[in-house]
Amino acid sequence: MRPGWRAAALAAWAFCVAAPVAAQAPVLTLPADCTLGQSCFIQQYTDADPGPGAMDYTCGPLSYDGHKGTDFALPSGAAMRAGVDVLAAAPGTVTALRDGMPDTGWNDETAAAIEGRDCGNGVMIDHGDGWQTQYCHMRRGSIRVTRGQAVTRGQRLGRVGMSGRAQFPHVHLSVRRDGAVIDPFAPGGVPPSACDSARGASDGTLWQTPPAYAPGGLVDAGFATSVPGYESIKDGTAAETALTRHAPALVVWGHAFGGRRGDVLRLVITGPEEQIIAHDATLERTQARLFRAAGRKRPPDGWPPGRYRATVEMIRDGTTLSRLARDVTLD
Repeated sequence: MRPGWRAAALAAWAFCVAAPVAAQAPVLTLPADCTLGQSCFIQQYTDADPGPGAMDYTCGPLSYDGHKGTDFALPSGAAMRAGVDVLAAAPGTVTALRDGMPDTGWNDETAAAIEGRDCGNGVMIDHGDGWQTQYCHMRRGSIRVTRGQAVTRGQRLGRVGMSGRAQFPHVHLSVRRDGAVIDPFAPGGVPPSACDSARGASDGTLWQTPPAYAPGGLVDAGFATSVPGYESIKDGTAAETALTRHAPALVVWGHAFGGRRGDVLRLVITGPEEQIIAHDATLERTQARLFRAAGRKRPPDGWPPGRYRATVEMIRDGTTLSRLARDVTLD
């Protein structure tokens, strides 16, 4: 635990112990119709640091200062356009909503238009006893509920988008009781002793089935004939499958989340006759999202025909966190 906010943490923890989560708390299921670790992942968690820093409920860095919810992210803009439903995490009554904001995301050009509407298109559900859930950044025109409507667990509210203050397609789920932010992974708060041993330790959860914690991982990987632009990777349009023996180069790229300084993205291409490229890219700084690429130019006689495999691994402290492989056949 960082010095300078231990006293604040002790005070916050003491308050949580004095005012425990009520028995009437909602039991939550996933707010998106996707499979964690495959078609979606948790990019960021509620900020558990009461000081100016940020940490998630495990004392890890998957959060940012003042983050008030959990971000269930899609791997790309293409996945968003294909359509992923946002689902009610618990039964309740719709008390507020907004639709009509474009899925432009937040940047210098859109900041003024988004000001004061950070949630973008969203829905608020009341669960009784002071409990509420809020679903943000939904896709424009996708909301399928109305104010005052009773909803059931798992009912479709709309679709995942990138409206409001969002920099990647996701649904931001906030949980509150009497206006106070509650982390569904650690509703009683994170005890100050937890981070001393570099591990989170919380009592209880609001999840019906607690999602597994992934400290980082690969979002996607693929082949290209040159190093792709990051915008195309984020959009899901970077992968090239129509490769030939005359491709000017063979490049493997990997897109990852939750990168920490010192992590390694291992990039390998093997061909029908030999290993084409093997490159370890070491991260110089912590990054929420990132990509790395490596490749080799075409040999004078072209690429030998046959199957080629691109493999990307995300490695932390010598342990593989995530691995993806892609195959292509050159005729």
